[in-house]
Amino acid sequence: MKPSDGRSPERPTDRKPPPRLVARFVAISWRDLAVSFGPILIISAIAIYIAVRLIQPAPPSTLTMAAGPKGSTFWVAAQKYKEILARNRITLNVLETEGSLDNYRRLTDQHADVDVGFVQDGIAPSKSTDGLMSLGSVAYVPVAIFYRGPMVTLLSEFKGKRIAIGVEGSGTRELALQLLKANGITPDGPTKLLPLSGDDAAKALTEGKIDAAILTGDSAQPPVMGKLYRTAGVQFYDFTQASAYAKRFPYLTQIEMPMGSFDLGKNLPSTTLHMIAPTSELVARDSLHPALSDLLIEAAREVHGKATALQKAGEFPAPLAHDFPISDDAARYYKSGKGFLYRMLPFWLASLADRLLVVLVPIIVVLIPGLRLVPSLYAWRVKSRIYRWYGALIAIEREALNDTSAAEREALIVRLDKIEESVNGLKMPLAYADQFYVLREHIGFVRARLTRDSEAAAARDASEAGNAPGSPHPDPETVSRAEARAAMHDGLEASGRHDDGERH
Repeated sequence: MKPSDGRSPERPTDRKPPPRLVARFVAISWRDLAVSFGPILIISAIAIYIAVRLIQPAPPSTLTMAAGPKGSTFWVAAQKYKEILARNRITLNVLETEGSLDNYRRLTDQHADVDVGFVQDGIAPSKSTDGLMSLGSVAYVPVAIFYRGPMVTLLSEFKGKRIAIGVEGSGTRELALQLLKANGITPDGPTKLLPLSGDDAAKALTEGKIDAAILTGDSAQPPVMGKLYRTAGVQFYDFTQASAYAKRFPYLTQIEMPMGSFDLGKNLPSTTLHMIAPTSELVARDSLHPALSDLLIEAAREVHGKATALQKAGEFPAPLAHDFPISDDAARYYKSGKGFLYRMLPFWLASLADRLLVVLVPIIVVLIPGLRLVPSLYAWRVKSRIYRWYGALIAIEREALNDTSAAEREALIVRLDKIEESVNGLKMPLAYADQFYVLREHIGFVRARLTRDSEAAAARDASEAGNAPGSPHPDPETVSRAEARAAMHDGLEASGRHDDGERH
């Protein structure tokens, strides 16, 4: 039996209290902001960390160079390097050593505090240069042989003689042993190989205590050679086979002493003399800072770049690698010179700026573009909570368009109630309050459609029941009330469509 007021007891309006708005409106959602900004911040932090790990540390303020005997050409050159590096606030400690071989041994000794040194080509054992790199060849080391007696055209003719080949640890001795060995002269044979070099060897030769002296480096410079060339009874060995020596020993170069080099007025020598010469390389450990590599090569150009009787201006330093591979930093310097920062700024400031750029790159490449995405990500995070409920509303409305029973419509209304309750409890930034209220209006629109359909179905059922034979006539008041409600809901739906059109 129907209630006296004509209302159906199953209607949701009889059992659901009015929805209560408990939404929290805030100026900004810090959680959404953190979720939007967090991944970008993490990626930027990882990029900066990798950059810092890969960045070169600041160049050390102190270097140690193995030079040679005090007063030698390379010891004097090292003193000039010291002055040049001091302009850039780098302190160079110059070590006095026995010579090129001693320099090489110190560089290969990990316990020796040596960073760079002059090493003559041809003295390093093959395949034992790991950990060392060349910054380029800096000078020729000419080989000059003076002897007493009849003219000698081949080195093999010195067999059985007394020959000064240099002291232990010197590049002169190592090179002399290789040249003599190629001509069948060895230390265990009849030839006496004496540990004399420089002035001692020259003095012994002029006094007739030895038959020949192999001189290199300082002892084979034009002024010294000119003095011996004028000495009575002393002859200069002309390397007529210089081209063959240069091909057999890749580290050797064929050079010439032009006529008149010793004395233009007397035209000494009166003919062009042929010589051979290894080059001396500026060798460093592979741990040398790239910025210091540039400084050392720059100093080498200032010290070794002038013209002499044996070389042209600007011929050295040069990327001529023989015993040691040219470092990547040196190859880059010879190809394109100093970097832009080092050309424009003082060394210490350029070094600092160079390292800071490595840190700034990931910030510019990752963080700044990422920050531009944060507002969009933040808006998407907030709107996604609204869009999620629109999906649920569409699903309910699609089901309502199908033929549904009263029980199914009641279930749809229950689902709609839960959606409305959840929406009313959302946390929403004030900037998106308009979208929040539009969502609530659309929930009301869907509810109106469901209620209209339910009441229309109830009125239709009541009408059919009243027209049935033997059935009592329906209460006119009940029928008219149901029709009025249906008309009202039609009006609400039309109003909702009109408002929707205006918004769009």
